Amino acid sequence: MTDLAPFIRGLPKAELHLHIEGSLEPEQMFEFARRNRVALPFNTVEEVRAAYAFSNLQDFLDIYYQGAGVLLVEDDFRDLALAYFRRVAADGCRHVELFFDPQTHTDRGIPFSVVAEGLLAGISEAERTLGVTSSLILCFLRHLDEDAAIATLKAAEPYLDRIQGVGLDSSEVGHPPSKFARVFKAARERGLKLVAHAGEEGPPEYVWEALDVLHVDRIDHGNRALEDAALVKRLAAEGMTLTVCPLSNLKLCVVDDLKAHPLKRMLDLGLRATINSDDPAYFGGYLGQNWIEVAEALSLTRADLVMLAKNSFTGSFLPPAVVRRHLADIDAYVAAGG
Repeated sequence: MTDLAPFIRGLPKAELHLHIEGSLEPEQMFEFARRNRVALPFNTVEEVRAAYAFSNLQDFLDIYYQGAGVLLVEDDFRDLALAYFRRVAADGCRHVELFFDPQTHTDRGIPFSVVAEGLLAGISEAERTLGVTSSLILCFLRHLDEDAAIATLKAAEPYLDRIQGVGLDSSEVGHPPSKFARVFKAARERGLKLVAHAGEEGPPEYVWEALDVLHVDRIDHGNRALEDAALVKRLAAEGMTLTVCPLSNLKLCVVDDLKAHPLKRMLDLGLRATINSDDPAYFGGYLGQNWIEVAEALSLTRADLVMLAKNSFTGSFLPPAVVRRHLADIDAYVAAGG
């Protein structure tokens, strides 16, 4: 299977589930802490990496929010984004729909504009220098209340022409999608695309709510949807994209072994699954590594991989003409022998 690695690296693909704060590598954490004079509870990079042993989502979130404390000024967000884009460009990625968590920063007193301007600068430079296009998806933190999410949407208003959509992340269990019905309705009325994490640790009912209460355009994760045959049938019939994150699922104990990962089963059931890295600095691999490891674990064929690459573009929010160009690039790559 390892001979598929070069094919995978060169295969044109998109990433639809990436939290930019989750690309903060330990080395960057120390660099930003030094230049911003922020004290860290760790003395070495090795100590940070040793802390990345999670038994569930909340274990990860605790250190994730702690690490984000080193991000203070526009240049931090710009540099964070550029470091990620350089890595993902090397993995054959052509387009990213990038999640960011403004409440993680505004709750620390960082203005929304600092976060947005820094990320937008990184996005612009990545397109100019690397040829990777991207757009922003503002995620609401579901462990906070809906009024806080509504306030965040209001703070984002000066930037809504440069933000493609809204999402819902953070602690899933106990915070169903229906908790955020009003803010998602407001976002939809503003013309924004809608996505939500559902069915990672939460039950299939959360996926139903994301569909029927929030009216999302895409489901992030969605693993537990497979527990409900009627839900699977609906997702397949509607062509609903699932942004699946294999190494994240392994690291957070959503699956015990990549060989037990449901990705191949999703494809066999006719679901539009995609491969993504989620929070790659914390979960052991960027986009290409996720593709390579899950391909080996599940014995994915080249046809499976091509389907997954095409799903990443047909499941994106790119204009149809742009999607067609990317699909043609995939076909050309395969025809040329990969």
